[in-house]
Amino acid sequence: MRLTHVLFGKPLATNESDAERVGPLVGVPVLGLDALASAAYGPEAMLTVLLPLGAGAFRYSTTLSMLICVLLVIVYLSYRQTIAAYPGGGGAYSVAKENLGERAGLFAAAALALDYVLNVAVAIAAGVGALVSVLPDLLPYTLPLCLGLLAVLTMINLRGLRATGLAFMLPTWLFVLCLFGVLGTGLIKLWLNGAPDLTPSAATHAGAGLSAATPWLLIHAFASGCTAMTGVEAVSNAVPIFREPAVVGARRTLTLIISVLLLLLLGEAILAAGHGVTAKPPGEPGFQSLLSQLVAAVVGRGPLYYVTLASVVIVLCLSANTSFADFPRLCRILASDRYLPEPFVHRGRRLAFSHGILVLSALSALLLVIFGGITDALIPLFAIGAFLAFTMSQAGMVSHWYRRLPELGGRARLSLALNATGMLATGATALVIMAAKLTEGAWISLVIMGVTLLLFEATRRHFQFIARVTATAESLELGPTRRPLAVVPVRRWDAVALKALRLALGMSSDVICVQVLTGDRDVDDLTPRWKDLAVDPAARQGFPAPQLIVLRSEYRNLFQPLLSYLSELERAHPERQIAVIVPELIERRWYYALLHNHSAALMRALLLLRGGPQLVVVGVPWYLGEWLPERRRLLRSS
Repeated sequence: MRLTHVLFGKPLATNESDAERVGPLVGVPVLGLDALASAAYGPEAMLTVLLPLGAGAFRYSTTLSMLICVLLVIVYLSYRQTIAAYPGGGGAYSVAKENLGERAGLFAAAALALDYVLNVAVAIAAGVGALVSVLPDLLPYTLPLCLGLLAVLTMINLRGLRATGLAFMLPTWLFVLCLFGVLGTGLIKLWLNGAPDLTPSAATHAGAGLSAATPWLLIHAFASGCTAMTGVEAVSNAVPIFREPAVVGARRTLTLIISVLLLLLLGEAILAAGHGVTAKPPGEPGFQSLLSQLVAAVVGRGPLYYVTLASVVIVLCLSANTSFADFPRLCRILASDRYLPEPFVHRGRRLAFSHGILVLSALSALLLVIFGGITDALIPLFAIGAFLAFTMSQAGMVSHWYRRLPELGGRARLSLALNATGMLATGATALVIMAAKLTEGAWISLVIMGVTLLLFEATRRHFQFIARVTATAESLELGPTRRPLAVVPVRRWDAVALKALRLALGMSSDVICVQVLTGDRDVDDLTPRWKDLAVDPAARQGFPAPQLIVLRSEYRNLFQPLLSYLSELERAHPERQIAVIVPELIERRWYYALLHNHSAALMRALLLLRGGPQLVVVGVPWYLGEWLPERRRLLRSS
C-alpha cells in the first residue's frame, strides 16, 4: 500500500461527492467545534479583563454572559434566515455581494478570511493552553506543541470532509457529555448546598481589586467575552455539504450548536460566580484555565477531572476544523469570481479543496510563531473579523428582504425585522470590540483586512488584463511559415544531450548546440570532436549539420552567457521562433535527485521568466530509471 494512501486515504472519484455529504450529527463536529470550543476561552477572556475587580468581578460576569447569550440568540435566528435564502453557501460574501455590491462582498470575504485564520491559531493555542493547565511542565514547549497539532489537523483535513467529521464525532460528543455532566452536577450542588466558602488563598486572590467597575472596563470585558460567538456563521457558509434536503440539515445542525453553546455559557457563568472561580493571568507559572478550576471545584481532581479536561483539550485543538471546512470553500468561491488564483477552485485527491487547506495552515502557523502560541495575545485580533462578517451578512439580508417585500408581504417584513435586529446588534458589538481592542492589536486586524481587500482586487484586475490581451476572434489560418531555429544547450556529449539533439534535428533544419564552459567543471570543449560526433553522422543520414557554439564564462556563470546569446539570436532573426531544446536527466528516486544540481530545471525557469516573445522552451527528459535495467544487463553480459 502506498504511503499517500495510508496518510490521506485512497483517491475519491468526482461522482463520489454525494457520499461525502453529512447529516447534523456529523455536521456538528465538522462545522460546530469552533462555536462549542469557544465556551472554553470566551468566558475566560472576559474574566481575565475583570481581574482588577477581584471578587467584585462576579457582580458583573453573569450579567455580561446573559447579554452575550441574548446576542447569540439574535444571531442564530438571523442565520436561520440566511441558510434558507442562500442554500448555495458562501455566507457573508455571497449575501453581501449579491445585495450590497462587489466591494461590500469583498469586505465581508476579507473579514471571514481573517476570522478563519485567527480561529485556527486561537483554537490550537487554547487547546495547548488547556493541556498546559493539566501538565504545567509542558509550558516551555507551548509553541512546538501548537505547530505539531496544526500539522496533524492539516493532514486529517486533507483526507476529506466526511472522514474528518467521523474522526471528530466521538471526541465532540464526549466533550459535550462531560461538560454537561460536570456543569449539571455543579449546578445541582449549588442549588442544594449553596455556594461554598472560598478558601483563604482564593479569597485573598479574589478580594483585592477595584471597588467598582468603570464603563470602559465592562465594555472591554464584553468585547472579550464575545469571542464565544465566533464560528456561528460556519453553517451558513457550507450549506451544500449537507445531505438533501440541505437547508433542513443545516438548520438542525445550527440549532444543535447554538443550544449546546448557550447551556455551556450560562452554566459556566453561574458556576464561576457560585464557586468564586476567576481567570488567572495566562503564560505565568502555575497557570490554570477557567474550566480546569471549575471542573476541579465540582468533581475534584480524580479520574473524571482528567477525562473532562482531556476532552476539552482535544475539542479545543479540533475546533480549528471549522476553519478547515469553511476557509477552502470561501477561497473556492472567490477564485470562481477571479479574486483568487484558479488552483483554489480545484479539489484534491479526497475531494477536499487542498490548496485552501494548505494556505490556511501556513498562515495560521505564521500567526502562532509571531504570538508564541499564547491565546490571550491572539484574542484582541479575533472577534473583529467575525462580527464584521456577521454585520455584513445581516445587512445584505435586510436588503434582500426589502426587495422582496412586494412579493412576500408580511412574511418578508418579519424576516426583514429579524435580520435588521441582528444587523444592529452585531454592528454595535463590532464597534464596541473595535473601540475596546483597538490599542491592544485590533488595528492589526483592520490593516490585514485592508491589505486582503486590495489583494483580491489586484488579482481580479490581473485576470481581467490577461483576458483582455489574450482575447482574439481570429481563426487558424496558416500562411507561409518558417521552421523554428533550434538551440540545444549541452554540457558534455552524453546520452542526455544526444536525445535532445535528435529531437532538434527532426524539428528544424537550423540547429545550434551551445556549450558554456565555466572553467570549474570537469567538461571538455567539444570543438575538436564535433565533426566526428555530429557533423559527419548528420550528413551521412541526410540531415543538415548542427552548428556548435562554445561560450566561455569568465565569471563562472552557467546561465547568463546562454541568455545573452539567445537575445542576440532574437535580434538577428526577428521573423523566426527560437526553440530552446533543454535536455534534462530525470531521477525518479529521491535519493538520486539529491546528488544533482538540477541545472536544467533552473535553466527552463530562467528561459520562461527572462526569455523574449520569440522563445519556445521544450523540455526533453532522459529517464535514469529506464536506462538502469539496460545497464545491469550489460554488466551481467560483460
